[in-house]
Amino acid sequence: MALLSDIVSYTDDFLRIREIGDWDNALNGLQIENSGQVTRLGAAVDVSTRVLTEAAKRNVDLLIVHHGLFWPGLKPVKSALRRQLRLAFENDIALYSAHLPLDIHPKVGNNVELVAALGLKSAQPFLEEKGQPVGLKARASMPRGELIRKLRKALGGPVKVFNFGPKQTRTIGVVTGGAGSEIYRVAQENIDTFITGEAPHWAAVAAEELGMNLLLGGHYATEVFGVKALAAHLSKRFGIAWEFIDCPTGL
Repeated sequence: MALLSDIVSYTDDFLRIREIGDWDNALNGLQIENSGQVTRLGAAVDVSTRVLTEAAKRNVDLLIVHHGLFWPGLKPVKSALRRQLRLAFENDIALYSAHLPLDIHPKVGNNVELVAALGLKSAQPFLEEKGQPVGLKARASMPRGELIRKLRKALGGPVKVFNFGPKQTRTIGVVTGGAGSEIYRVAQENIDTFITGEAPHWAAVAAEELGMNLLLGGHYATEVFGVKALAAHLSKRFGIAWEFIDCPTGL
């Protein structure tokens, strides 16, 4: 058992919550408090009725997510939001959300975890957003087919492949989530192979025009890494069990 306040204070500092810019609706940090004690951690990519229901079944009293309760913006407390809040309050579940601070973290971030899973070395930050770089790039000479196989294995699922770049990669860029619309900015970094979660339709056309390999692993699948790594880190530090609540979106 640990105090919620201790975990939140530590996590805020560990992720640099107050220092890292983000979209307003991310509302990084503690979004819902509980009665003050934590006995079991849960990790999920998104908060939803399904995730909260599963968290309650598993006796989770602190849920860590990447996409928090307020992504849709300001809205009245009715319907889905009322249902979600009721589930949290009735089951004494605290909710902690971390978006860009978790994407870019050098130890438990989505990008660094995916880069490690691919076996890429000496990756450097790139692609500035909200005042800080939000991706990692690595020089790596690798057959394109081998990289695709490694990505499929790391994600445990399919990858949409647009083979418009070199068959032998030189510089690989990784930005988890929905960064496909940044493909032109990514190209300015001399990246020939771009890995992200999802992209708009026109990004596939852009990849061909730019002569770039575009690999889309799924928004959800590329962002399971951070919440898992953070929950495991907090579990070890505070001596509390944790588990992952897997609720794929299909995107």
